[in-house]
Amino acid sequence: MTQNLERYHRQMLLPGIGEEGQKKLLASKVLVLGCGALGTVIANMLARAGVGHLVIVDRDFIEITNLQRQVLFDESDVENAIPKAEAAKMKIAKINSQVTVDAIVDDVNHTNIEQLAAGCDVIVDGVDNFETRFVANDAAVKLGIPYVYGGAVGTVGMTYAILPHTPKGDSAWEQAGVATPCLRCIFEQAPPPGMNPTCDTAGVLGPAVSIISNFQVTETIKILTGNFAAIRDKLLSIDIWENDVRQLKVARAYDIGECECCKKRNFEFIDGKFASSTTTLCGRNAVQMTQKLGDGEKLNFDVIAKRLEAHGTVKANKFMIQAHITDNGEPYELTLFTDGRAIVKGTKQPTVAKSIYAKYVGG
Repeated sequence: MTQNLERYHRQMLLPGIGEEGQKKLLASKVLVLGCGALGTVIANMLARAGVGHLVIVDRDFIEITNLQRQVLFDESDVENAIPKAEAAKMKIAKINSQVTVDAIVDDVNHTNIEQLAAGCDVIVDGVDNFETRFVANDAAVKLGIPYVYGGAVGTVGMTYAILPHTPKGDSAWEQAGVATPCLRCIFEQAPPPGMNPTCDTAGVLGPAVSIISNFQVTETIKILTGNFAAIRDKLLSIDIWENDVRQLKVARAYDIGECECCKKRNFEFIDGKFASSTTTLCGRNAVQMTQKLGDGEKLNFDVIAKRLEAHGTVKANKFMIQAHITDNGEPYELTLFTDGRAIVKGTKQPTVAKSIYAKYVGG
C-alpha cells in the first residue's frame, strides 16, 4: 500500500472498496450542488473518503443560523462574510490536501448546469428547491451521469440514487442491469411555490440532514467504486422524530410512465421552459422574479401567508401578499402575486432575491 493511500486504510478494509476501489475514488470527480445543510456534509464526507476532485457550487454567504447544521462552517466564516463554496474549499484543504476543490459562487440554473456537470462522474443534490433539482435531473439524463437526489426539512428527509437510462444502453450501470427511473418519473412536476415547507419556515433538525446526506454519500461511493448491485432501488423516506422509516417502490415508474425527460428525452428544464427569471427594477432597489406556473395554477395565498407570519408583518388580499421580513440583519419587503411573480425590495442583486424567495416561499 503506497503512502498516499495510508490514510484510507480503514476504508480499504471494506470488501466493497479495497485498494482498487480507493484508487477509483481518488480518480473521480463529483459535482456537489449546494453547500448548505446537505452539501456541507456531502462535501466533508466525500473529501474524507478520498474523492479526488470536488466541484462545489453555491450562491450564498454564511449566516449565523447556518451553524446549527452546516458542518463545514464556524463563527469566523460568519464574521468574515465568506461565500459558502469558498469556505468549504478552505476547510477541505485542511481536511484532505489530496483533494482538488473547485469553488464556484454562482446560481445553478439551466444556463450553466451542463458546463458545471461536464466531466463529472456523479452529481449530488444539496439544493433547496425542485426547479434546480429538475435542471440537475435533465443534465444527468442528457449527459448520462448518475444523480443522487436528497432533501430534508423539519425532521423528514428523502433520498434516491438515479442511474439514468442512456440512448445506447451502454453505461456501466446499465450493463449491470440497474438503470433507474429519473426524478421526473417519480415527481412529474415541481410543487407550486409556497406549497412545500422550507428550512427557514418550518425549521430543520440537524441530525435529519446528516442522516440523509450520509445516505447520499454512501450511494455516491457505491457508484464511483462500481458497486451498482448494492445501490438501493427504493426511494428512502425517514422521519427521525417519529422513528418512521419507509422505502417506497419506484423502480417500475420508468416502465409504466411516459416521462418527458428520460423516455422522450425532452429536456424542458435545461431548455428553460420552466425557468424562473429575474429583472432588476430601475431606481427601486428591488428585483422582480417570475416563476413559471402550470396552466391555470395560482399560488396558494392562505398557506404562504400563514408561513410568513412567523417571520414578519404580513398584509394579504386576493391580489397579493406583502411581507416585511429581516434576514441576516437586513430588512426586505417581499411581495407575491397570484401569477407567480415576486418582488424582493431591499436588494439589486438577483442572487440575493432568489435566496430570499427560496428561504421564505420555496419552490
